[in-house]
Amino acid sequence: MEPIDEPLSGGGRYGEAVFPPGQAGEGERIDFGALAYDDITMARLRALGVGPGWRCLDVGAGTGTVSRSLLAAGVASVLAVDRDVRFLGARTVPGLDVREADITAPDFLSGRFRLVHARFVLMHLPERDRLITALAALVEPGGVLVLSDAVDLTGDRTPETPYSRVMRAMWQGLRATIGTDVSRVPSYPHLLRAAGLGPVAAEIHVPPLLPGSPISRFWADTWERSRAAMLGTGLVDDTAVDEAVRYLGSEECAALSAGMLTAWGWKPENGRGLDNGRGPENGRGAEGGAR
Repeated sequence: MEPIDEPLSGGGRYGEAVFPPGQAGEGERIDFGALAYDDITMARLRALGVGPGWRCLDVGAGTGTVSRSLLAAGVASVLAVDRDVRFLGARTVPGLDVREADITAPDFLSGRFRLVHARFVLMHLPERDRLITALAALVEPGGVLVLSDAVDLTGDRTPETPYSRVMRAMWQGLRATIGTDVSRVPSYPHLLRAAGLGPVAAEIHVPPLLPGSPISRFWADTWERSRAAMLGTGLVDDTAVDEAVRYLGSEECAALSAGMLTAWGWKPENGRGLDNGRGPENGRGAEGGAR
């Protein structure tokens, strides 16, 4: 998807202009996304060696599903950070520390962590380069920064369907309303390198759109909650959105969901960067076992 030249944001923020956490059902919407992506996220984190003894930071933790899964995997502790922690506070477990903080604020957090993880966070925020550098500074030597965000697969050559029309309107509406920008997500490996991390790598997962599946229910609910922003683009009307919701829930749906790109980069130990793709020498990296 090529970057769009129009302004990034009308000044709103995620959780305020759209997707307010106090809106009924917002936690359930987030959990539908978690059901679609958590297994993939945890498989990658385990492959990176995350496990016993690791001190972890989960940024933009949402309802805390990844934070709790990390603790179930045996990590030493997880600090879960979000601008609104109502969902995190409702489901606490031993080893989980919850903190309300805005990662866009200078020096929003101190300390070092073996894992710093952020999923579906940076795509909604400006100053992405600065934020990646700030998150990289929170990684201890030998640790890893893992970033996941959406990649749009409804390009110019995508067949025209009710789904593709509404997805394009959604991305454009969210961009105009709160500054969401997925066009630069494929640059994350480069940005991790620029932040002083290495080796780096990335992968993409695309969950299947099946009637009643978590990802299909996530998108249908997301469209409903961002309907005003979508209508504001002039690309769709209420009838088009309703048609897309029906299409998504039917066996007629023949489309690709937005993918989740996950990129990771290792903080060099003792000032040494490693380029073997496996992370620090005193353990295993991307394809290795427990560290």
